Amino acid sequence: MTSKADLLKRCEEKCELCSAQTELAMYEVPESSGQADSEIMICSNCQSQIENPDQIELKHWHCLNESMWSTVPAVQIMAWRQLKRLSTEVWAQDLLDMLYLDEDMQAWAEAGATNEDETPTKDSNGATLQAGDTVTIIKDLNVKGTSFVAKRGTSVRGISLTNNPEHIEGRVNGTRIVILTEFVKKS
Repeated sequence: MTSKADLLKRCEEKCELCSAQTELAMYEVPESSGQADSEIMICSNCQSQIENPDQIELKHWHCLNESMWSTVPAVQIMAWRQLKRLSTEVWAQDLLDMLYLDEDMQAWAEAGATNEDETPTKDSNGATLQAGDTVTIIKDLNVKGTSFVAKRGTSVRGISLTNNPEHIEGRVNGTRIVILTEFVKKS
């Protein structure tokens, strides 16, 4: 176990995930299985969002773009787990794809990854949608912020899922839009 003074010195008195300099506390990375140096210093905001995934602020976690490159294995593990949790976001999936963990670290990361019972994204007929699916719009939709209407029968290829199971993202007329799942059916 590392002392608080050692951790503060290692992290230069900044949160090891977001670099905030306020309200730092020691955090033991769950499922460390006897790993040495399994503690990190994080701020209360990061800790609160890790422990309460329903309160996640997506913009806050853009900080993982920097912290995932830490030389501290426990920091890399927490970055991987948060990116995995946010992997429905395109930017988070891109970062996750870039993050390389050796075999032992990957096993450690996956051991503590949360398998939350997330609500699946379903189309108007109740079929489960996955990222990359093709859907068809079933009703003419006025697209906010643009001057066009997404016409009924339009195919939307390569959809992206969002954190909200009632929304998907896709490209219509060259513009990326958010579409309510109640107005699409899986092709």
